[in-house]
Amino acid sequence: MKKTILRFLLLIGVFAGVNWLASQFFVRLDLTQDKRYSISEATKQLLSELDKDITVNVYLSGDFPPGFERLESATRKTLEELRTYSNGHLSVYYSDPSEAASEEQRQKQYLNLVNRGLTPTNVFANEDGKRTEKIIFPGVLVQYDTLSVPVQLLKGNKASSPEEQLNQSYEGVEFEIASAIRMLDNKERKKVGLVVSHTKISPARLSDLIASIQQNYDVFLDMNNPESYDGLDALLILKPDSTFSEDEKFKLDQYVVGGGKAIFFVDGARVDSVSLDGSYAQPLDLNLNDLFFKWGTRVNTDLVKDMNCAEILLNVGNIGDEPEIRPLPWRFFPLLNNFGQHPVTRNLNAIYTRFLSSIDTVGGASGIHKTPLLMTSPYTKLLNAPALVGYNEARKQPEPTEYRSGVKFSAVLLEGSFSSLFENRILPGDPRAAKFRATGNEGKVIICSDGDIAVNDYDYKRNAPLPLGYDRVTKQTFGNKDFIMNALDFMTNANGLINARSKQIEIRALDKIQIQESRKFWQAFNLLLPVVLIAILGALRYYFRLRKFG
Repeated sequence: MKKTILRFLLLIGVFAGVNWLASQFFVRLDLTQDKRYSISEATKQLLSELDKDITVNVYLSGDFPPGFERLESATRKTLEELRTYSNGHLSVYYSDPSEAASEEQRQKQYLNLVNRGLTPTNVFANEDGKRTEKIIFPGVLVQYDTLSVPVQLLKGNKASSPEEQLNQSYEGVEFEIASAIRMLDNKERKKVGLVVSHTKISPARLSDLIASIQQNYDVFLDMNNPESYDGLDALLILKPDSTFSEDEKFKLDQYVVGGGKAIFFVDGARVDSVSLDGSYAQPLDLNLNDLFFKWGTRVNTDLVKDMNCAEILLNVGNIGDEPEIRPLPWRFFPLLNNFGQHPVTRNLNAIYTRFLSSIDTVGGASGIHKTPLLMTSPYTKLLNAPALVGYNEARKQPEPTEYRSGVKFSAVLLEGSFSSLFENRILPGDPRAAKFRATGNEGKVIICSDGDIAVNDYDYKRNAPLPLGYDRVTKQTFGNKDFIMNALDFMTNANGLINARSKQIEIRALDKIQIQESRKFWQAFNLLLPVVLIAILGALRYYFRLRKFG
C-alpha cells in the first residue's frame, strides 16, 4: 500500500515538474521534413518586439475545394504560430463573407471587402459530376486601431498550374502577413531616394510605385540635386533618358562604395524616333557604362525580341466599314518568367517589359558576387541599335530558327565591397578629396535593363493611373510591383524578413486517375478495416481469457 502511494506521489511530482519546466522554457518542435510550420527568426523578432495590439481578420473561411482548403489550413497554422510568438499582442478572427441573412446583405459584405482592398476569386469545383461555383476572398485584413492593411494570400506565378500557384501562395503566407504587421508597427521608417531628374516620364506614370513605397518608407526626390546621397537607406534610379554628368556619377559611385543600396532601371536603347516604316531604336548613352563595367556588368545597346511576350492591339483589316482590331503577340514586349534562385524573385508572377535590352556580366570586379534575378526565355533574337521596330512586326509569323540567341539576363544583383571608379583620378587639390572613399563597406546594387519595369500606364479617359504592371490587353496585373518591393525589402531590411520567402513546400500529388478507379475499394477498406480489427482483438481477448480461466 505504501509503495502504491509513493508511486502515485512520485507520478504527480513528475507531472508537476514537467509543467513547471514547460512554463519556464518555451519549446516548439517542427517534425515535418520541409519545416512547413516553422517561423523565420526575423518574423519571431518582429513579433517579440510588438508593443501594440494588432488584429488579423481572416476571410478565407468556409467550404472550399481541396487546394483552397490547404491554403486555409496553412493560414490558420501560420497565424497560430505568429500568435504564439506575439506575447499576446496578436488576435485572430475568422469569418465567411458569403454567410448572410439575405443576398443583399451578402453583396454589401462583398463590396465592403473590395473597397478595403481585398480581391475576390471565383472558385469552380467538380463534385460527383456536378460543377459548382463560389465567390471567395483569399485574403486577410491586418488592423491596428483605425489603420488596416489588406493582404492578398492568393499569389504566385499565374503561368503555373492552379495546384502550383496555390502551393506558392501557401509558401508565402508567413511573409505576406508579417510584412503587413511590420507596416503597422514600423518604428523606424527607412529613407528611400528616387532619382527622377533625368527622366521625361510624367509623375503620373510613376505614381503607383511612389505610393507603394510611401506606405513603408520615407521618400525623397532628387529634384534639388543633393550634394550626396549619404543618409539614404536605398536609392532608385528610374528610367533615365539624359546623360549623367561626371559629378552626378561621382555621387552615385561614392554612395555605393560607402555601403549604399541602389537599384537602376535603365534602358540600353531609346525607342522614340518615328518613320513611315515604324520606330527606330537608337543607342542610349547615359554616361554610366564605365561605372557599370567597374561593377562587373554591361547594359547592351540592343533590343531583345522574345517568343514569350505580351500582346498589343493591332488593326488587321476591315470588316465592312469597321476596322478589325485583334490582340497579337508583340515580341518587343518580353514577359520575363525565368527567375534566379533568390528570395526576391521566388514565386513571383511574370514581369511585363517594353523594349528590353540585355545585360552581360564581365570579369575584373573582384569581391563582387553576381546573381541573375530576371532572365528571358531561351527563344530570343537580338537587334543591335540602331534598329527598326516595324509596325507590321506583330502581323508576321515568326521563324523559330531565328530565335536561338538563348537566355539573356535582364536584371542582376551585385553584392560585395565595391571599389571606386574614380580611384587614382581624384587629385589632392580636388575639393572632393577630403571625403573620397576608394573602397568601403558591403554594398548592394541591382541593375535592370528596362526602365519601363517601374513605370505604370495611365487611363486618360478616367484621368487616373493604372496599377504598375497592368496590361490593358489581357486585363491582368503582372509582378512588376512585387519585384520592386521585394528588392527594396531585401536591400533595406537588415533583419532579413525577406528570407521568409525562401520557404519551400513540396507538392506530393496523388494520381487522380488511380484515385477515381480505386475510390470504392478504398472507401470500403476504410469502412470495414476498423470493424475487422476490433473483431480480431475481441476474439484474441476471449481466447486468452478462456485459456487463463478455463
